Amino acid sequence: MMTDRQTIINKCVESWQTAEGVNSAQELLEWINELNNTIKVDISFAQMEKEDFWFYDDLSGRIRNRNNSFFSISGMRTVNENGEISEQPVLLQNEIGYLGIICAPINGVLHFLMQAKIEPGNINKVQISPTIQATKSNFQRKHGGKAPAYAEYFVNDSRFYRLVDQIQSEQSSRFLGKRNRNTVIFAEDGSAIDVLPNFRWMTLGQIKALMGYDNLVNMDTRTVLSCIPFREYEGGGQLSPFLSMLFGSSDNNITEVYTAINDKKMFSSTERTLIPLSELEHWHWQDGSFICDTEADFSVVYCDISIEGREVRQWRQPLFKASGDAVFGLAFCRKADGIRFLVRIKEESGCFDVCELGPTVQLEPTKKDCPDPVSQRFMELCGRNGTVFDGLLSEEGGRFYNEQNRNILLECSSDDFGELPQDCFWMDFRTLNSLTQINNILNIQLRNLLSLLPDNIS
Repeated sequence: MMTDRQTIINKCVESWQTAEGVNSAQELLEWINELNNTIKVDISFAQMEKEDFWFYDDLSGRIRNRNNSFFSISGMRTVNENGEISEQPVLLQNEIGYLGIICAPINGVLHFLMQAKIEPGNINKVQISPTIQATKSNFQRKHGGKAPAYAEYFVNDSRFYRLVDQIQSEQSSRFLGKRNRNTVIFAEDGSAIDVLPNFRWMTLGQIKALMGYDNLVNMDTRTVLSCIPFREYEGGGQLSPFLSMLFGSSDNNITEVYTAINDKKMFSSTERTLIPLSELEHWHWQDGSFICDTEADFSVVYCDISIEGREVRQWRQPLFKASGDAVFGLAFCRKADGIRFLVRIKEESGCFDVCELGPTVQLEPTKKDCPDPVSQRFMELCGRNGTVFDGLLSEEGGRFYNEQNRNILLECSSDDFGELPQDCFWMDFRTLNSLTQINNILNIQLRNLLSLLPDNIS
C-alpha cells in the first residue's frame, strides 16, 4: 500500500524512467492509429447565423451562445507603457475547468490513466489527453450530453489522495485571465478501476516518449504532468545521470525573481479594455470568418462539427485559427551542482496578473521575423548539436483550430547568451518545480516545455 506522499513521488520518478508498462509502446501507438482510422470526424467552416446556438450579440458586442455558457468572444484594446495601441478578439471563459489524471500502481509500477480524445480543432484527430478534460459547463451538462467519464473521481474524491491540485493559467495571448484546475489523483489499486475503451494505462516514461511524435500528446496532458512535485524527491531509487543533475541542489534565487516579477506587476502601466468586436478598427467579417486586415497571429472561424464518441456528437462553435506556427524554446546548461534553465518574465495582454515566468523563447507567428536579442541568439544556437527536443505540438483543440507550435529544448553554455537583460534568469529545476505548486507563476508555454524533459540525455 502506498499511503505516504514521499513514496508516491518516488514512484513517479521510477515511472518516468520506465519505458514499458502494462501496455507496450507499440500497442499504444497501434491503438491510437486504429482510432484515427476508424472514428469519423467531419469539420467544415460555416457562416454564423442569427438563429444559431452561437451568434453575434449586437447588445454586448460579443460572440456567445444562448445559454451564456462555455465561453464568449469579445474585443479587447490594449495600451502599453509606450502608448502603443493593439486590438484583438479575446476568449472570455471565467469558469475554471478540470484537467485531471488518475494515477495508480499496477504490478508495482505507477501508471497514469490517459484518454484518447478528439477535440474539434485537433490537427490529427486523436490526441492523448488527461483522464478528464472538462469545463464546469461540461460537469453541469449544459451541453445537454452525458457527464464526462470518471468525473466522480474528481468531484467526490475523498476516497483518493491528491498529489497535485493547482489552478494554472492558459494561453494569455488568446484568453483573458483563463485558468484551469490541474489535478493528479492517486488511487491505491489500478486493477480495481474499470478502463473504458478510449482509455489506456501508461507509465510516465511512455507518455514522455509519445511526446516525441508530432501532435500526439495534447497540451492539457503536458501542463498537468508539469505540476507533479518532483522537487520533493529525496531518493529511494536509482536515477539516471541526467535526473541526478536535474534534481540537484537548489540555488534558491526565488527572492530575486519575485522582486523582478513584483516590480513588473507594480509599475506596469499597460491598460486593457473590453470593447465590442464591431469596434475593433482593423477587424471585419469575411466569408464567415472574423479576420484582421493587417498582420495578426490568428483569426476567428465558425465551424460545423461532427465527431463520433463525444458526449455531444454534432454541434457548431467558433474557434481561433492561428496564422502560422509559433516557436517556444527553453535553453538549459549544466553546472557543477545541477542544471539551470534560462527563463524570462513575460507580460501578455490577457495575463491573469500582468505577467508570469515564460521560456527563453516565445515567438508568435508575426514575431518570428523580428526576434529580440535573446530569442535571436537561441535560434542561432539551434543549428548546433545541443538540441534535445524539436517537435510540433498542438495547442488546446477545444478552442483553437489546427494550431501547432514548434517546441525546442536546447542544451547550451551559460556563456552562449552573455550578459542577460534584467527580465531573464538562470533557474534550477527544483525552484521552477516549486513554483508550479503556486498558482499563476509559470506560464503554460514554460510548463509544457518542462514536461518534455526526458529521463536521460547523453
